[in-house]
Amino acid sequence: MYTITEDHGQALTYILQGETQQSRLAIVPDRGGIITQWQWRGREIFYLDKERFQHPELTVRAGIPILFPICGGLTDNTYTHNRQTYQLPQHGFARNLPWTVTNQLATETEAAITVTLASNDQTRLVYPFDFQLDFTYHLQGDCLSIASKIINQSPEPLPFSLGFHPYFAAADKTKLEFQIPSSAYEDHKNHLTFAFEGNFDLDAAEIDVIFRQLQNGTVVVKDHAQNLEMSLQLFPEISSPRQANSERFYRHLIFWTLQDKDFYCLEPWSAARNALNTQADLTFLEPGTTLTANWQIMLKEIA
Repeated sequence: MYTITEDHGQALTYILQGETQQSRLAIVPDRGGIITQWQWRGREIFYLDKERFQHPELTVRAGIPILFPICGGLTDNTYTHNRQTYQLPQHGFARNLPWTVTNQLATETEAAITVTLASNDQTRLVYPFDFQLDFTYHLQGDCLSIASKIINQSPEPLPFSLGFHPYFAAADKTKLEFQIPSSAYEDHKNHLTFAFEGNFDLDAAEIDVIFRQLQNGTVVVKDHAQNLEMSLQLFPEISSPRQANSERFYRHLIFWTLQDKDFYCLEPWSAARNALNTQADLTFLEPGTTLTANWQIMLKEIA
């Protein structure tokens, strides 16, 4: 049996738990609707920077932050719409605003919770559109699924990119093995393209690269220090009049890590940096329509 409980600690946290499956998920709606922890069979799947989390003015380095309406940054943090210039911080505002829990479900086979963010006076100052975001987190055994629904409530097309910034815990990054379905990546610092042969220079102070040409939607990481295999399934189901035939919403994958931190990030993005200006891979959702996109993380033990 799965359960959903509330923890009224530093921040109201919803706990989705399956005792038999030894799986426990923590969600903090007030801090960007974020998943902060996933404990599975005695392992911490996500990294949590507890010190930063205690300071609400700082962005959270933990779990899975939500990136909307942009992924990455904009040139000079600005973009123009209808001849007016606006400013947006890196990764947008969704990860910094409080979300509302709008639905909960706990059954014999799964636990699910929906968090919602709607446009308001604060968001319209930097993003002059009306929208509603409904994200549902499903915990089912060894699988975490994230279903996103974007509703355009504006009288004009809604331009946006959507992404996630998972912080995966790794105390020993030398024991990681990556299977990423791409033969090349682009370095963010120098914009040069390099061949990818299945590994990274983890001795570097920082790695920040983008894979633009995924051959399929399955990304696998084997953490031999934890005897853990993690599989990301990135190609979602899409439903919208404008993109009904799209098979690859999360077209880009970012890999980011810092040498002295026990995490690495694999980030599915629908568009790359500065898309509100370049419009490359930018989604334009027609008025009154809805787009849904799903992806998931599956875990299993390895010898």
